[in-house]
Amino acid sequence: MKSIVPLLTILVSLTAHVLRAEPASKLKPLLAAPDQVVLQDDFSKPHALKKGVWQARQGTRWQIADGVLQGQQSSAEYQAKKKDHFGYEARISIPVTPAEFVAEFSFRFIEGKETSIVPFIEFGHHVCRVRFSKDGASLLSDHEVMKLAEAKDFRWESGKWYHALAEMKDGEFVFQIADGPTLYAKRDSFKTETKSGGNGFGIAGPRKGRVELDNMTIWTVKKEQQSGWGKRKTVFPAFDPIQVKKLKVKKSIKK
Repeated sequence: MKSIVPLLTILVSLTAHVLRAEPASKLKPLLAAPDQVVLQDDFSKPHALKKGVWQARQGTRWQIADGVLQGQQSSAEYQAKKKDHFGYEARISIPVTPAEFVAEFSFRFIEGKETSIVPFIEFGHHVCRVRFSKDGASLLSDHEVMKLAEAKDFRWESGKWYHALAEMKDGEFVFQIADGPTLYAKRDSFKTETKSGGNGFGIAGPRKGRVELDNMTIWTVKKEQQSGWGKRKTVFPAFDPIQVKKLKVKKSIKK
């Protein structure tokens, strides 16, 4: 019987290790040259998320456990009190993300249901968004009015870890997924400063599902671009921007 205890300890240790994502070091910046680290966390030890660095959105609940950052929808009590923005999808943002950046991280979506909006990863609220769906991955801008690039063959899988590297510089954006697609676009609106909502990096999971993040690092970028970027970007598939919905115009209030 004594030999069973060490065996169980090993199994528990292995299980905890599997829950975490392994960083894919083969991803390298294509556009921007990383400079100073703004944020770095592998969530290996439980700790409180720093206010001003992390911002849980719409009452959703986040904690560090099992070596990753875990997010889930808001509580039933919270939802019952709201008329909108119920927090059905785990959402969090990182306001300290620089306007120009390199960001590397692992993520996974668990269970839940796709909607016409979620799940997604964005940089600047409604500025630059990568949406995941059964129809593939799409790069959206201008309050998701414009589609700038797409990868129709990419289908996210519940519970599967993905490792990504995102770059923004001079109005150009690159989003790489290890062993997956690379999305690229240039847009003047990428230089727009977000004045409300979740600034910087943001992620939202499937409706009533969960989100997990791991191996997160965000850098400022150097003035110079990566050597050879001008030639490298010409290999990306040509894509003419498509307007996929109408922009909602706020009605003026009559005095």
